[in-house]
Amino acid sequence: MKVAFITGAAGGIGYACVEKFNKEGYAIVAMDIVPTDKVGDKFASIKEYIYISGNLASAEDRQSAVEAAINKYGKIDVLVNVAGVAPRVRADILEMSEESYDFVMDINLKGTFFLTQLIANQMITQYKNEGTKGYIANVSSCSAYTSSTNRGEYCMSKAGATMMTKLFADRLAEYGITVNEICPGIIATGMTEKVKEKYDNLIAGGLVPLGRWGLPEDCANAIYTLCSGMLGYTTGQSIIVDGGMHIQRL
Repeated sequence: MKVAFITGAAGGIGYACVEKFNKEGYAIVAMDIVPTDKVGDKFASIKEYIYISGNLASAEDRQSAVEAAINKYGKIDVLVNVAGVAPRVRADILEMSEESYDFVMDINLKGTFFLTQLIANQMITQYKNEGTKGYIANVSSCSAYTSSTNRGEYCMSKAGATMMTKLFADRLAEYGITVNEICPGIIATGMTEKVKEKYDNLIAGGLVPLGRWGLPEDCANAIYTLCSGMLGYTTGQSIIVDGGMHIQRL
């Protein structure tokens, strides 16, 4: 049985990935900051998994999570980096605080980078010992290339994640490990819930050619495809999942 390590696993896109990979026969290592006693029966329908409550910004929590995965399953075949946060308060970049910058960057970029480093080294060991190829998929954002001056720290973190994808794709290619990302647009998750009315109006006004909100399942399907082996000659690539919002139109 293959093993998928998924961060942000209790959230919208993360849990959709848990469901998708488990449906395809994967055992799941689900990591999220939500305490175990607050998760409830969310994972009740998942056939094979372990849930790890941990803070991605913590080096100790990252190390413990990877060790738990290896102790349980002996390997990690897929890493899906979903976990991310938006600023607690949207502030103009001329007023952004260092505290907000650090909060977002420590999770979205620093934490994600160093977890990937840990698991990449595990995948290299597996490749050398068994010849198995690993797959890494990152969740970036349309904010990696679209300016939002009232949440600049988020945009910069996602732009950094896109370069991180290319760097790991380059470095890990010799070990048969592919590294790709998706860039979601307006997706119906807890992160966008607070600005639902704004996006409802924008979508109704024609911002998204397909005319609807994106769903977590739209993202999970794209991520699974990148990690399934069907695109084995694709690495360092960004797949935009935004209903066509990125298309420049007159």
